[in-house]
Amino acid sequence: MDEFVLTKKIGSGLGMIVGISILCLLVLVKSVVIIPPGYVGVVIFFGKVRKQPINNGFHIINPLANVVKMSVRTEEYTMSVATAEGHIKGDDAIDALTKEGLNVRLDLTAWYKLLPQEAPRVYETIGPNYEKKIVRPALRTAIRDAVVKYTASGIYTEKRADVISDIESFLEGFTEDRGVVIEKILLRNVILPKRLMEAIDAKLAADQEAQKMEFVLLKEKKERERKVVEAEGIKSANQIIAAGLTNRYLQWYRIDMMKQLVNSPNNTIIFIPEDMKSPPIINIPSKNE
Repeated sequence: MDEFVLTKKIGSGLGMIVGISILCLLVLVKSVVIIPPGYVGVVIFFGKVRKQPINNGFHIINPLANVVKMSVRTEEYTMSVATAEGHIKGDDAIDALTKEGLNVRLDLTAWYKLLPQEAPRVYETIGPNYEKKIVRPALRTAIRDAVVKYTASGIYTEKRADVISDIESFLEGFTEDRGVVIEKILLRNVILPKRLMEAIDAKLAADQEAQKMEFVLLKEKKERERKVVEAEGIKSANQIIAAGLTNRYLQWYRIDMMKQLVNSPNNTIIFIPEDMKSPPIINIPSKNE
């Protein structure tokens, strides 16, 4: 009987030890939190959010606390006319009115990220879906406020960079107050009314043709200037040569040429005097030569 009671006590003690060990292990596991790279942890203890986030790495926390991991990496949000590209399936391009009241559609991508130190406040006041509540509405508002300052043709051609700059300036103060920063706006496409787009394309083609003609005229002008310079050079050279052609020089040159002709293999040589007072000299070689 005593042996049975002793065995029962030992078994009960071992069970308690095992139970305590399992409980301790569970507490230890619950206390260990690993935050991966590119994330911060928001600690929630009995419904209260700790003001300071925990950075990536190994942490030991209160086992009764809960940790929500939030990304602080650069994310992208796309609103596209293509059905398979944007965050919202289907045509999600933004419609906006221009300065002259025309409707244009913009297809763009925004790069944004959550500020690490603001993660607890964002989680507490906005929630983990801040992209839907903050990023998207801010983008749509900023785009419409920027587009209304420009004409449709300007947005389509030379004012694209200005439109992007205005959108980014508006977003800079609007989203940072809410713990999110917009890093870059990529305006991928501007869709205009069909008739306006055709008119702009025709104007661009005319401008290119005008620039081409201007180049041709400039080339012709340069060629004309080159020919004038060349003619002036020839004129100057002729003047220099003419100044050196004295009568004595011409006589010497004539005699020298006659010598060369006499020794040439020509069949017939005719010398005609310049003054036409002397008879011409004709040298016809005999057939035996």
